[in-house]
Amino acid sequence: MESFSRQPVLENDKVRIRPLAESDFERLFALASDPLVWAQHPVPDRYKQDVFENYFRGGIESKGAVLVMDAATNRVIGTSRFYDFNQEDNSIVIGYTFFGREFWGGHFNPSLKKLMLDYVFQFVEKVYFHIGAVNIRSQTAISRLGARKVAEADIAYHGEKSNANFIYEITKSDWLSTNSREC
Repeated sequence: MESFSRQPVLENDKVRIRPLAESDFERLFALASDPLVWAQHPVPDRYKQDVFENYFRGGIESKGAVLVMDAATNRVIGTSRFYDFNQEDNSIVIGYTFFGREFWGGHFNPSLKKLMLDYVFQFVEKVYFHIGAVNIRSQTAISRLGARKVAEADIAYHGEKSNANFIYEITKSDWLSTNSREC
């Protein structure tokens, strides 16, 4: 079996991911500078450049952030991360995901999560998602993939104050038993 990378290069018919690089800042900030992208997020002012710079710096320093591109056009559409690997629990968290607004409501987010989950379940038994308590859109999206809410916690994102989050979980066995559908 290949070794686990928190910044894999992967693709399916909808999305392509690769490690986030310093040179990606401007293209991501162009998507992130829309206030509506962050309206339901625990940090609703992330559309401001200084606030987004902290988010981006956290992605670079995490060594788990990936750039997300449209597989058909190679256009940058967002970012996501693998983080908080827990060897004892045999788990990892997927989060910090955002897409430019024009990429909402279609196949990009489910395709990204499917790609990431198919990959990471080669190495772990559980995946968690930290989703802001006010982020109904993301809660709905992750529930559609079969994740279930298992806890609530105050979580501090990189360099930010703690905010109320819901913790969702998908187990490998549940994912494999329901993963016959296409995204």
